[in-house]
Amino acid sequence: MGGRVFNNQQFKDHINAHYYPLQNMIKSVAILKASDHIDIETLEYGQYQPILSPRDQWPGGSGKRWQREMGKARLDLATQASTAALSKDEAGVVPLTKCALLDASVRKCFNSEPPIPIKIDVKEQDKNAPNADRHDILLVWEHANGDDQPPTLLLLTMVCPA
Repeated sequence: MGGRVFNNQQFKDHINAHYYPLQNMIKSVAILKASDHIDIETLEYGQYQPILSPRDQWPGGSGKRWQREMGKARLDLATQASTAALSKDEAGVVPLTKCALLDASVRKCFNSEPPIPIKIDVKEQDKNAPNADRHDILLVWEHANGDDQPPTLLLLTMVCPA
């Protein structure tokens, strides 16, 4: 149910405006650093979105559902082991769970100098997929200056249950 609320272009455009392009990400980093409601060095996925944009301003009532659906996603991802490295430039960092990988990836983006812009996408599992009832994440790091250099963009897809 949650995926349908967030899998629409209005929501994606609204949320991505805070992380892309680089100038917008720099503004968001400044807002978070100035906030008494979060520590940017230890932030987790789900904590920063309402600080950057009050939930009552989100399109289609999506802000009303955010806390609950984001919490469900975190709980589900925390039960799934991860074998993926954080990124190509940090291949030795392998978070234990998909939730830890998600948190580490957004911390990397917000705490890098310069920050790494993020483009968010939301999809729903195919109802016939083996894990149709589970959340998943897809992380694709783009490297403008070669794979051995720090990434310049994170394409982050949240996959919601069917």
